[in-house]
Amino acid sequence: MAGDTIITVVGNLTADPELRFTASGAAVASFTVASTPRTFDRQAGEWKDGDTLFMRCSLWRDAAENVAESLTKGTRVIVQGRLVQRSYTTREGENRTVVEMQVDEVGPSLRYAKAQVTRTPRAGQGGGFQGGPGGNFGGGFQGGPVGGQGGYSSQGGGYSGFDAPSGGQAGDPWASGPGSTGFNDEPPF
Repeated sequence: MAGDTIITVVGNLTADPELRFTASGAAVASFTVASTPRTFDRQAGEWKDGDTLFMRCSLWRDAAENVAESLTKGTRVIVQGRLVQRSYTTREGENRTVVEMQVDEVGPSLRYAKAQVTRTPRAGQGGGFQGGPGGNFGGGFQGGPVGGQGGYSSQGGGYSGFDAPSGGQAGDPWASGPGSTGFNDEPPF
């Protein structure tokens, strides 16, 4: 959402991520990241640990399944997301409030480890990004702010929909040829 404060926490997983499914079938992974700040005490000449932050995190859908399959207890991770506050009543009738992180991005820290990345196939068309109300990327951006009109088109090349010329001048390296969008979903490595 606009205006949300994004935070990043670096720490270790306290347990394996717990994967559950909602009644509608959406996957959710829950895990806790323990982050302990370390400072150097010049007078003692040694490193000292500060108070540990235990941040409860949740991650949804495909990313939840990827986390559950990839990360284990003790793994050093980098987690980025938004803090949310949730209130509830216990069985004993006590009101409680907790602060959790709704995770947007998570990955292993490569400071003390190596990782082998395996891309998972995306749901939808062409392995591309499926955007919000405007359409998707995958063979070319289709849609606009209000679904399906204008934008880059995978048919005919060039930019279309807003009275922009398709193609380009001869010798123009940015011009796309007929039937080509110039968009390549593959990374350059």
